[in-house]
Amino acid sequence: MNTKVCRYCYKDIRDRDELVTASNWFRVRPYHYRCFQLLEEETSTVAGMWTPVNGRIGLITVALMLALSIWMFATNTLHFIGDLIGVLALYPVLLRVISYLFIESRLPKYIEKKPPL
Repeated sequence: MNTKVCRYCYKDIRDRDELVTASNWFRVRPYHYRCFQLLEEETSTVAGMWTPVNGRIGLITVALMLALSIWMFATNTLHFIGDLIGVLALYPVLLRVISYLFIESRLPKYIEKKPPL
């Protein structure tokens, strides 16, 4: 089992229960859920914001963008511009797949009786 290291506190992330994967400008990084909250508090500009990839918000975003992308590719809506929008809508879907394959799948789902962070 590979261990993942939090990019904020540089400690090991033990399981998926304490993992938040976040993206910012084509980068996907693992964080503890508490460290991610601290990172969000420190962020001062919109350009420096990290958005969570996993969790409810990430799942809703991926589902909506996948539906938009399929709709744009399957229909002739907006012609060439619609195809371009469909390709751009695949970006969050691709981030979620990368997050799952390279970070989440390498961690156990839950560890019983682990010491607190």
